[in-house]
Amino acid sequence: MPPPATHLDPSELGTKSYWDSAYTTELSNFSCNAADKGTIWFADAGAEERMLAFLEGLEGSLEKGESGTRFLDVGTGNGHLLFALREDEWRGEMVGVDYSAQSVRLAREIRDSKGGECASIAFYEWDILGQPPGSWLGSGFDVVLDKGTFDAICLSQETDAEGRRICERYREKVEVLVKKGGRFLITSCNWTAEELRGWFEVEGGELVFEDQVRYPGFTFGGKTGTKVATLCFKRKE
Repeated sequence: MPPPATHLDPSELGTKSYWDSAYTTELSNFSCNAADKGTIWFADAGAEERMLAFLEGLEGSLEKGESGTRFLDVGTGNGHLLFALREDEWRGEMVGVDYSAQSVRLAREIRDSKGGECASIAFYEWDILGQPPGSWLGSGFDVVLDKGTFDAICLSQETDAEGRRICERYREKVEVLVKKGGRFLITSCNWTAEELRGWFEVEGGELVFEDQVRYPGFTFGGKTGTKVATLCFKRKE
């Protein structure tokens, strides 16, 4: 089992005020131009497309129909990943959550502008580290998605009552969102694949590494790596 990773230095990207401000700007931009739907994180690495392709490869164990796969997008931002799933013909229930009210408002406005199959996607304001899940949790989700959310949390300097950086609580909060036998698909630009395994595949935990999405590699100083890592973990039955 990989060793636990060290912490990142705190940054303004780990603060709620930063994201509230960012999404306020994106809301304003969208109001002025409906074609401007905001930032698509890790677009330069094609992360979203690779996540979608990976999920397509799991179609044998995931169902695309309306009564099939339930998706939860943690830190949904503008909701783009869920909209992309709909466009890729995944028809099951989809929920996006974010602790920024402005993010949720933006995602809802984009959803309403799209209409059609996207109209049923639900977005809620919710702080994964500070609040219990709402009734939307149901019996858990087949797939929980994280595209950069853990990265942002790891940049927060906040600590919990025990003096731990709040990112140390994230795994246990995510686990309960995934139904038994379900999957957690996470994309990061701050952590390597081995480091992500160190964070999420821990002794006594519920998540087990299943697979890794492939990205083009680069070599520097005799070492080969990638700028982005996407890993899939499966919750124990």
